[in-house]
Amino acid sequence: MNAPNDLRSLTTPRLDPRPVPPAMVEALKARFGERCSTARAVREQHGRDESPFDVPPPDAVVYALTTEDVAFTVALAQQHGVPVIPFGVGSSLEGHLLAVQGGVSIDLSRMNAVLRVNAEDLTATVEAGVTRKQLNEAIRHEGLFFPIDPGADATLGGMAATRASGTNAVRYATMRENVLGLAVVTASGEVVRTGSRARKSSAGYDLTRLFVGSEGTLGVMTEITLRLYPLPEAISAAVCHFPDIDAAVRATIQIIQMGVPIARCELLDAHAIRAVNAHDKL
Repeated sequence: MNAPNDLRSLTTPRLDPRPVPPAMVEALKARFGERCSTARAVREQHGRDESPFDVPPPDAVVYALTTEDVAFTVALAQQHGVPVIPFGVGSSLEGHLLAVQGGVSIDLSRMNAVLRVNAEDLTATVEAGVTRKQLNEAIRHEGLFFPIDPGADATLGGMAATRASGTNAVRYATMRENVLGLAVVTASGEVVRTGSRARKSSAGYDLTRLFVGSEGTLGVMTEITLRLYPLPEAISAAVCHFPDIDAAVRATIQIIQMGVPIARCELLDAHAIRAVNAHDKL
Protein backbone atom coordinates (compact mmCIF):
# COMPACT_ATOMS: atom_id res chain seq x y z
CA MET A 1 0.00 0.00 0.00
CA ASN A 2 1.84 3.06 -1.27
CA ALA A 3 -0.69 5.67 -0.20
CA PRO A 4 -2.27 4.88 3.19
CA ASN A 5 -4.73 7.77 2.88
CA ASP A 6 -5.96 6.69 -0.54
CA LEU A 7 -9.20 4.71 -0.32
CA ARG A 8 -8.25 2.88 -3.49
CA SER A 9 -5.38 1.30 -1.60
CA LEU A 10 -7.93 -0.52 0.54
CA THR A 11 -8.61 -3.00 -2.25
CA THR A 12 -10.81 -5.86 -1.10
CA PRO A 13 -9.34 -9.24 -2.14
CA ARG A 14 -11.41 -12.09 -3.48
CA LEU A 15 -11.70 -14.29 -0.41
CA ASP A 16 -11.92 -18.07 -0.83
CA PRO A 17 -13.60 -17.94 -4.26
CA ARG A 18 -16.41 -20.40 -4.82
CA PRO A 19 -16.72 -20.61 -8.62
CA VAL A 20 -20.02 -21.46 -10.26
CA PRO A 21 -19.82 -25.11 -11.38
CA PRO A 22 -20.60 -25.87 -15.05
CA ALA A 23 -23.70 -27.87 -14.06
CA MET A 24 -25.20 -24.78 -12.41
CA VAL A 25 -24.41 -22.57 -15.41
CA GLU A 26 -26.11 -25.11 -17.68
CA ALA A 27 -29.19 -25.18 -15.42
CA LEU A 28 -29.36 -21.37 -15.39
CA LYS A 29 -29.05 -21.12 -19.17
CA ALA A 30 -31.67 -23.83 -19.62
CA ARG A 31 -34.10 -21.82 -17.46
CA PHE A 32 -33.24 -18.26 -18.53
CA GLY A 33 -31.70 -18.55 -21.99
CA GLU A 34 -30.23 -15.19 -23.02
CA ARG A 35 -31.13 -13.78 -19.61
CA CYS A 36 -28.18 -15.68 -18.16
CA SER A 37 -24.82 -14.30 -19.26
CA THR A 38 -21.22 -15.23 -18.59
CA ALA A 39 -19.81 -12.60 -20.99
CA ARG A 40 -16.96 -10.69 -19.40
CA ALA A 41 -18.38 -7.25 -20.28
CA VAL A 42 -21.69 -8.07 -18.60
CA ARG A 43 -19.97 -9.55 -15.57
CA GLU A 44 -17.70 -6.52 -15.18
CA GLN A 45 -20.70 -4.19 -15.37
CA HIS A 46 -22.23 -6.09 -12.45
CA GLY A 47 -18.99 -6.36 -10.51
CA ARG A 48 -18.59 -2.74 -9.46
CA ASP A 49 -20.48 0.08 -7.80
CA GLU A 50 -19.52 3.63 -6.81
CA SER A 51 -17.24 2.44 -4.00
CA PRO A 52 -13.44 2.62 -4.46
CA PHE A 53 -12.88 -1.12 -4.08
CA ASP A 54 -11.53 -3.15 -6.99
CA VAL A 55 -12.80 -6.73 -6.94
CA PRO A 56 -13.02 -9.38 -9.70
CA PRO A 57 -16.52 -9.63 -11.23
CA PRO A 58 -19.10 -12.37 -10.54
CA ASP A 59 -18.95 -15.58 -12.55
CA ALA A 60 -22.42 -15.22 -14.07
CA VAL A 61 -25.29 -12.72 -14.30
CA VAL A 62 -28.99 -13.60 -14.26
CA TYR A 63 -31.65 -11.07 -15.28
CA ALA A 64 -34.73 -11.84 -13.18
CA LEU A 65 -38.25 -10.92 -14.27
CA THR A 66 -40.27 -12.43 -11.40
CA THR A 67 -39.93 -13.45 -7.77
CA GLU A 68 -40.01 -17.05 -9.00
CA ASP A 69 -36.92 -16.38 -11.14
CA VAL A 70 -35.07 -15.12 -8.07
CA ALA A 71 -36.25 -18.06 -5.94
CA PHE A 72 -35.11 -20.57 -8.57
CA THR A 73 -31.65 -18.97 -8.83
CA VAL A 74 -31.15 -18.71 -5.08
CA ALA A 75 -32.28 -22.30 -4.48
CA LEU A 76 -29.92 -23.53 -7.20
CA ALA A 77 -27.06 -21.50 -5.73
CA GLN A 78 -27.80 -22.93 -2.29
CA GLN A 79 -27.69 -26.44 -3.73
CA HIS A 80 -24.24 -25.80 -5.27
CA GLY A 81 -22.85 -23.68 -2.41
CA VAL A 82 -22.45 -20.59 -4.60
CA PRO A 83 -22.78 -16.96 -3.40
CA VAL A 84 -25.64 -14.81 -4.71
CA ILE A 85 -25.37 -11.03 -5.08
CA PRO A 86 -28.48 -8.88 -5.73
CA PHE A 87 -27.90 -6.00 -8.19
CA GLY A 88 -30.03 -2.92 -8.90
CA VAL A 89 -28.34 -0.12 -10.85
CA GLY A 90 -24.95 -0.14 -9.11
CA SER A 91 -25.20 3.38 -7.67
CA SER A 92 -24.38 2.42 -4.07
CA LEU A 93 -21.24 3.23 -2.13
CA GLU A 94 -21.30 0.39 0.39
CA GLY A 95 -19.55 -2.29 -1.69
CA HIS A 96 -22.18 -4.90 -0.84
CA LEU A 97 -22.69 -5.95 -4.48
CA LEU A 98 -19.01 -6.81 -5.01
CA ALA A 99 -18.32 -10.47 -5.75
CA VAL A 100 -15.63 -10.99 -3.09
CA GLN A 101 -16.17 -14.76 -3.33
CA GLY A 102 -17.33 -14.97 -6.93
CA GLY A 103 -20.85 -16.28 -7.50
CA VAL A 104 -23.96 -15.21 -9.39
CA SER A 105 -25.22 -11.65 -9.69
CA ILE A 106 -29.04 -11.40 -9.87
CA ASP A 107 -29.96 -8.26 -11.79
CA LEU A 108 -33.37 -7.00 -10.62
CA SER A 109 -33.52 -3.90 -12.83
CA ARG A 110 -36.03 -5.52 -15.21
CA MET A 111 -38.46 -6.11 -12.33
CA ASN A 112 -39.63 -2.53 -12.67
CA ALA A 113 -43.43 -2.59 -12.37
CA VAL A 114 -45.40 -0.37 -10.01
CA LEU A 115 -47.80 -3.07 -8.82
CA ARG A 116 -50.31 -1.09 -6.75
CA VAL A 117 -50.89 2.51 -5.72
CA ASN A 118 -53.33 2.93 -2.84
CA ALA A 119 -53.87 6.67 -2.73
CA GLU A 120 -56.52 6.38 -0.03
CA ASP A 121 -54.07 4.98 2.53
CA LEU A 122 -50.91 6.57 1.10
CA THR A 123 -49.09 3.37 0.14
CA ALA A 124 -47.62 1.80 -2.98
CA THR A 125 -46.26 -1.65 -3.74
CA VAL A 126 -43.48 -1.88 -6.30
CA GLU A 127 -41.06 -4.43 -7.69
CA ALA A 128 -37.49 -4.10 -6.51
CA GLY A 129 -36.19 -2.69 -9.82
CA VAL A 130 -38.46 0.39 -9.78
CA THR A 131 -36.37 3.54 -9.35
CA ARG A 132 -37.18 6.47 -7.13
CA LYS A 133 -37.87 8.82 -10.05
CA GLN A 134 -39.99 6.22 -11.82
CA LEU A 135 -42.23 5.83 -8.77
CA ASN A 136 -42.63 9.58 -8.33
CA GLU A 137 -43.55 9.96 -12.00
CA ALA A 138 -46.18 7.21 -11.64
CA ILE A 139 -47.86 8.72 -8.57
CA ARG A 140 -47.54 12.42 -9.38
CA HIS A 141 -51.06 12.58 -10.86
CA GLU A 142 -52.39 11.31 -7.49
CA GLY A 143 -50.91 14.34 -5.72
CA LEU A 144 -48.43 12.08 -3.92
CA PHE A 145 -44.68 11.59 -3.82
CA PHE A 146 -42.01 9.39 -2.24
CA PRO A 147 -39.54 11.67 -0.45
CA ILE A 148 -36.45 9.56 0.24
CA ASP A 149 -33.70 10.98 -1.96
CA PRO A 150 -30.20 9.48 -1.60
CA GLY A 151 -28.87 11.68 -4.40
CA ALA A 152 -29.07 9.05 -7.14
CA ASP A 153 -31.88 7.48 -9.14
CA ALA A 154 -31.39 4.21 -7.27
CA THR A 155 -33.75 1.24 -7.34
CA LEU A 156 -36.12 1.06 -4.40
CA GLY A 157 -34.96 -2.49 -3.68
CA GLY A 158 -31.41 -1.23 -3.36
CA MET A 159 -32.54 1.72 -1.25
CA ALA A 160 -34.32 -0.64 1.12
CA ALA A 161 -31.35 -2.99 1.24
CA THR A 162 -29.00 -0.15 2.23
CA ARG A 163 -31.49 1.76 4.39
CA ALA A 164 -31.00 4.83 2.22
CA SER A 165 -31.73 8.29 3.55
CA GLY A 166 -30.76 11.69 2.12
CA THR A 167 -31.33 15.34 2.94
CA ASN A 168 -35.11 14.82 3.32
CA ALA A 169 -34.50 12.60 6.35
CA VAL A 170 -34.91 15.54 8.73
CA ARG A 171 -38.65 15.53 7.94
CA TYR A 172 -39.45 12.18 6.31
CA ALA A 173 -36.90 9.91 8.08
CA THR A 174 -35.12 7.07 6.22
CA MET A 175 -36.10 3.94 4.32
CA ARG A 176 -36.38 2.08 7.63
CA GLU A 177 -39.41 4.14 8.63
CA ASN A 178 -40.97 4.19 5.15
CA VAL A 179 -40.90 0.51 4.19
CA LEU A 180 -44.12 -1.14 5.39
CA GLY A 181 -43.69 -4.62 3.91
CA LEU A 182 -41.45 -6.78 1.77
CA ALA A 183 -41.36 -9.91 -0.35
CA VAL A 184 -37.96 -11.51 0.23
CA VAL A 185 -36.31 -14.63 -1.14
CA THR A 186 -34.27 -16.19 1.67
CA ALA A 187 -31.03 -18.14 1.28
CA SER A 188 -32.95 -21.42 0.95
CA GLY A 189 -35.01 -20.10 -1.98
CA GLU A 190 -38.14 -19.64 0.14
CA VAL A 191 -40.32 -16.58 -0.46
CA VAL A 192 -41.18 -14.73 2.76
CA ARG A 193 -43.63 -11.83 2.99
CA THR A 194 -43.23 -9.40 5.87
CA GLY A 195 -45.34 -6.54 7.16
CA SER A 196 -48.52 -5.16 5.62
CA ARG A 197 -50.21 -1.90 4.66
CA ALA A 198 -51.48 -1.55 8.23
CA ARG A 199 -49.94 1.40 10.05
CA LYS A 200 -50.22 -0.31 13.42
CA SER A 201 -49.36 -3.92 14.19
CA SER A 202 -48.00 -5.76 17.21
CA ALA A 203 -48.12 -9.29 15.78
CA GLY A 204 -44.87 -11.27 15.73
CA TYR A 205 -41.32 -10.27 14.91
CA ASP A 206 -40.69 -7.05 12.99
CA LEU A 207 -38.97 -8.85 10.11
CA THR A 208 -39.35 -5.87 7.80
CA ARG A 209 -36.97 -3.79 9.92
CA LEU A 210 -34.61 -6.75 10.09
CA PHE A 211 -34.30 -6.99 6.32
CA VAL A 212 -34.12 -3.23 5.68
CA GLY A 213 -30.45 -2.29 5.78
CA SER A 214 -29.18 -5.88 5.59
CA GLU A 215 -27.43 -5.11 2.26
CA GLY A 216 -28.42 -8.38 0.63
CA THR A 217 -26.95 -10.60 3.36
CA LEU A 218 -30.28 -11.96 4.65
CA GLY A 219 -32.24 -12.30 1.43
CA VAL A 220 -33.11 -10.83 -1.96
CA MET A 221 -35.92 -8.27 -1.85
CA THR A 222 -38.28 -8.54 -4.81
CA GLU A 223 -41.30 -6.42 -3.75
CA ILE A 224 -41.53 -3.42 -1.44
CA THR A 225 -44.58 -1.72 0.07
CA LEU A 226 -43.82 1.94 0.75
CA ARG A 227 -45.33 4.84 2.63
CA LEU A 228 -46.25 7.81 0.41
CA TYR A 229 -46.82 11.48 1.25
CA PRO A 230 -48.96 14.30 -0.17
CA LEU A 231 -47.15 16.69 -2.46
CA PRO A 232 -46.60 20.00 -0.62
CA GLU A 233 -48.57 22.92 -2.04
CA ALA A 234 -45.53 25.18 -1.97
CA ILE A 235 -41.81 24.84 -1.36
CA SER A 236 -39.38 27.59 -0.39
CA ALA A 237 -35.63 27.45 0.04
CA ALA A 238 -33.15 29.65 1.86
CA VAL A 239 -29.39 29.93 2.25
CA CYS A 240 -28.31 31.18 5.66
CA HIS A 241 -24.83 32.26 6.67
CA PHE A 242 -23.49 31.69 10.19
CA PRO A 243 -20.31 32.90 11.88
CA ASP A 244 -19.29 29.35 12.82
CA ILE A 245 -20.49 25.72 12.80
CA ASP A 246 -21.68 25.91 16.41
CA ALA A 247 -24.13 28.70 15.53
CA ALA A 248 -25.42 26.74 12.54
CA VAL A 249 -25.99 23.61 14.61
CA ARG A 250 -27.77 25.56 17.37
CA ALA A 251 -30.05 27.21 14.81
CA THR A 252 -30.93 23.82 13.33
CA ILE A 253 -31.77 22.41 16.76
CA GLN A 254 -34.02 25.37 17.53
CA ILE A 255 -35.81 25.07 14.17
CA ILE A 256 -36.65 21.43 14.92
CA GLN A 257 -37.61 22.11 18.56
CA MET A 258 -39.98 24.92 17.49
CA GLY A 259 -41.77 22.62 15.05
CA VAL A 260 -40.90 24.54 11.89
CA PRO A 261 -41.86 22.14 9.02
CA ILE A 262 -38.40 21.97 7.47
CA ALA A 263 -37.98 19.25 4.83
CA ARG A 264 -34.27 19.42 4.00
CA CYS A 265 -31.30 20.71 5.90
CA GLU A 266 -27.72 20.73 4.65
CA LEU A 267 -24.54 22.08 6.22
CA LEU A 268 -21.64 23.26 4.08
CA ASP A 269 -18.51 24.18 5.99
CA ALA A 270 -15.37 25.77 4.56
CA HIS A 271 -14.03 22.44 3.28
CA ALA A 272 -17.33 21.61 1.53
CA ILE A 273 -17.43 25.05 -0.12
CA ARG A 274 -13.88 24.56 -1.40
CA ALA A 275 -14.86 21.18 -2.86
CA VAL A 276 -17.94 22.66 -4.58
CA ASN A 277 -15.90 25.54 -6.00
CA ALA A 278 -13.20 23.18 -7.27
CA HIS A 279 -15.73 20.79 -8.84
CA ASP A 280 -17.90 23.41 -10.55
CA LYS A 281 -15.11 25.98 -11.13
CA LEU A 282 -16.96 28.65 -9.16
